[in-house]
Parts: sequence; C-alpha cells; structure tokens
Amino acid sequence: MSIEKVKAYWKKFGMEERVLEFDVSSATVELAAEALHCAPQRIAKTLSFLVDNGAVLVVAAGDARIDNPKYKAQFGTKARMLSPEQVEELIGHAVGGVCPFAVKDGVRVYLDESLKRFETVFPACGSSNSAIELTIEELEQYSGYLGWVDVCKGY
Repeated sequence: MSIEKVKAYWKKFGMEERVLEFDVSSATVELAAEALHCAPQRIAKTLSFLVDNGAVLVVAAGDARIDNPKYKAQFGTKARMLSPEQVEELIGHAVGGVCPFAVKDGVRVYLDESLKRFETVFPACGSSNSAIELTIEELEQYSGYLGWVDVCKGY
C-alpha cells in the first residue's frame, strides 16, 4: 500500500509520527482542508504530468491552477495530465494520495512558486486520507525536488 511506503520513507528521518491519517477522505483540496481545519490554499496538491515520456510532479498551492503558457515555457510542451492508471503505474501512488515522497525512480519533482507564501503546507502521504504538515524548507529537503517553477495562476 502506498501510505505504507510513505510512512517507511518518513521513518528514515524519524518523522513517521508526523503523518496524519483521517477517518474521512482528503482526496481533494476541499476535503483535505476540511479534514485538517485549514484554508484550502495551504493544501500542497501534487499534479502529475507526462513530459518527454516521463512523469513530472508539480506541487502547488491548493488554490493555484496550471497556467498553460507558463507551463509550456517551462517544460517545452503542452500540459498533459496523467490518466489515473498512468499515475499509479508511473508515480507509484493512486490519484487522491499522490505526493512527492516515496515515488518511483525517474519521477521529476518541482515545487511551484504558489507555495512560497506559506510557512507550512499539507501534502498528502500516499493515500486518500492522509497528510503531513511541513515547512517550505522541509518540503524542499524531503521532496527530492529539482527546482522551483512558476507554472500556476489564480492564487
């Protein structure tokens, strides 16, 4: 199970106790914000794309939306989200629990500028009813990100 992989990942850093699991779904930004009693924009949603036949994850604020011209300028291609089947196959997590932790080899992770306005954010932890609160510095440290990008709008 994906959440078990993510918990094992956090255990390597002594942080597995920080993983939150809910009795309700946190599969969407709105549901996660409700479960966490926080503003939806503080949910760090992880969006999955296909770029050059490989998986790319963009972690963005809950209120941000992909800006197609910015995305194309950054990645040199039109934004093509992965299908639910591709997400599980290429990333290793199911839709609703996708996160930048304990992903399959070769997955490229980027953090969107929309996150920088918060001290802490809540990414999922591999299941549709989990999250972890991280500072932006912790998100940088543990996500294996390749860099910051500016590919969103509306926040």
